[in-house]
Amino acid sequence: MRRRDFLKVLGLSVGSVSTAGMLNTIHAQHSPGMDMPAAPQGQDVDWVAMNEHHREGVNTFLANIGQYPQFWDNDMPYTLENGVKVFEIRCQEIQWDTGTGIAFPALTYNGTVPGPTIRVDAGDACRFVVINEMTQPTAIHWHGLIVPNSMDGVPFITQEPIMPGETFTYEFTARNAGTHMYHSHINAVEQVTKGMLGGFIIKPTDTSREPVVTGDYVLVLNDSALGFTINGKGFPYTQPIIANLGDKIRVRYMNEGLMIHPMHLHGIPQLVFAKDGYTLPTPYMCDTLNIAPGERYDVLIDCTEPGAWAFHCHILSHAEARDGMFGMVTALVVNA
Repeated sequence: MRRRDFLKVLGLSVGSVSTAGMLNTIHAQHSPGMDMPAAPQGQDVDWVAMNEHHREGVNTFLANIGQYPQFWDNDMPYTLENGVKVFEIRCQEIQWDTGTGIAFPALTYNGTVPGPTIRVDAGDACRFVVINEMTQPTAIHWHGLIVPNSMDGVPFITQEPIMPGETFTYEFTARNAGTHMYHSHINAVEQVTKGMLGGFIIKPTDTSREPVVTGDYVLVLNDSALGFTINGKGFPYTQPIIANLGDKIRVRYMNEGLMIHPMHLHGIPQLVFAKDGYTLPTPYMCDTLNIAPGERYDVLIDCTEPGAWAFHCHILSHAEARDGMFGMVTALVVNA
């Protein structure tokens, strides 16, 4: 969807959208780990300025549509060696920009936050060659996957830490289909919140019970060290989901943060049909889905209502304050 078409959905003219840089208050909204305090009662507030800041955030969101292609499409490549899918994972210390133009220290898999999504089929033989290029030890836990104990990735329980400059190889067969994750399991409160996390999706052998969808989206939720982010970015630098009227889309929520995040979609209900990679015996409808740290949920969204619909964490200090929206906010755009 082109930016011009997106603006038409919102009822805005192209000329009405400013591409000017954000004010300092917008930058402050993206400071890692910070909630936005309310002004003291009785304090005079310049509501005209506040409204303008809010408008600038939305305008910046519009101006950045399509600027981050890896936001929705960042799968990890692999090579095939004697029938084994081989992935290379480099653990790297970088500077990561959540969108404001201000870079923060990050710890990453292959240089992105979150790390690239791993996609395999049930029954695949997989090998993960992990190269530690950081200045601290690490290890990778395959969250939700059924693996041999020696491959579980917990230092001093199942393996020695992968020290700086060392390489460690994990090898196992992908067994339990579903939506899973991979992340660090040493100094995790720093390494995971700074970016050492990613999605791990195993496609089932029997796809007859899989929903037929026009789009499949991974939403990795994170907080603390890099602020409140969806797929490594904070609003207004997140990207919208673009769909057409009548589409059915799948959203895979993954909470890799330290806090709960109730994700609320305006205007259209969500059908929750899987939790932690397992299909629910009784799917249910909701408009707000509470996702605790470590949990994964799969939902289906029937795009029956045209328009641009806000999509955000409903802990409001993670998403909106006097200067407008920030952090864990995006949009679902249903194009008529």
